Amino acid sequence: MSREAITQGPGLAAPLGPYSRAVWAGELLFVSGQTGVVPASGSLPPGGDVAAETRQVFANLKVVLAVAGLSFDDVIKVNVFVVDMNDFATVNAIYAEQFSEPRPARTTIAAAALPGGARVEMEMVALRRS
Repeated sequence: MSREAITQGPGLAAPLGPYSRAVWAGELLFVSGQTGVVPASGSLPPGGDVAAETRQVFANLKVVLAVAGLSFDDVIKVNVFVVDMNDFATVNAIYAEQFSEPRPARTTIAAAALPGGARVEMEMVALRRS
């Protein structure tokens, strides 16, 4: 099976390391973890606001999916990483706004630290519907 990588596209910031933003494997799109970095500034939203950061995570994921011709309706699995489980309720409420029923399968993990001082990171798997 060949892999087709998504590395560039309108609204995508350059990756911070040697990885692709997403990779197609057949009809599945594996989206790399996205933090709340604002592409225009290259930094997290000011003030350490987990709600603003979480909304930016979803904005970043939406752009990657759009470059692939997909949307949140095509997402089948989400992995959520948070530095502080006390932020879970805030992250969860914003998460709930993003998906319609049936919602994707999900795992939430507390991480000791995330790149760039981020408090939230998410990765997704989406399915291209034929």
